[in-house]
Amino acid sequence: MGERFRDKHVLVTGGGRGLGLEISKQFGLEGATLMILDYVEDSLRDAEEQLKHSGIKVNVDLTDVSKRDEVERAVGAAEQIAPVDVLINNAGIAHETPFLKIEEAEWRRVIDINLTGMFFVAQAVCRHMARRKRGVVANMSSKNGLDAEFGYAHYNASKAGIILLTKTMAVELAHLNIRANAVCPGYLVTPMSMEIDSPEFVHSFVDRYIPMNRPGTVQDIPPIFLFLASDESAFITGQVFIADGGQLAGQKPSTQLLGKSL
Repeated sequence: MGERFRDKHVLVTGGGRGLGLEISKQFGLEGATLMILDYVEDSLRDAEEQLKHSGIKVNVDLTDVSKRDEVERAVGAAEQIAPVDVLINNAGIAHETPFLKIEEAEWRRVIDINLTGMFFVAQAVCRHMARRKRGVVANMSSKNGLDAEFGYAHYNASKAGIILLTKTMAVELAHLNIRANAVCPGYLVTPMSMEIDSPEFVHSFVDRYIPMNRPGTVQDIPPIFLFLASDESAFITGQVFIADGGQLAGQKPSTQLLGKSL
């Protein structure tokens, strides 16, 4: 285990599985003490057991980030353990539904968790950070916050909102020595994506859109969060970090065009 974040207390939302769990694990392996929030109890308990088995110091709290009272209670519990130095605001959900068919309840649930919940957690944590005049926040956005995808109007809107929320936080909190940045992954193979997409879809999506010819994995993203939480990024705030295999850089060339370029 490393010591890059020894004596640091890191709070991770949505840390019970997938990318959130991998981010938590990497911080823990670098010496951080973790507090993980998640609203799926089975995932949360499994994550706690897995991380403790790896020798990581971790506490967990069953929390629905869309409910302000639960967030305030959970953040208060985290602060009782130790001041929160780093917030990884990761909790999020996605549903694939065409724009004209999205029902109000589905719209509100996606926005409530992905955007409003992120605001609730960030505000609760940053009020403590402001008193100490130090802290780091890294918010999970998405490539979909910069470039729309069919069938995900609510998800796209929530992730775009996160980017401007992050930039506003950076501007308003800089004088308090609190940094805020956003991370925008492209297509990743995660438990959440696998609940929506078939292997055939993944293959065709990569073949059509991603120049690096593979989807991202949960191992591709945590190093960005580790960097943003470290002193190596001490002069970076209000920025958006994209990791999408080149998807947003431009149109992927056909095999014929690639052959002509060699």
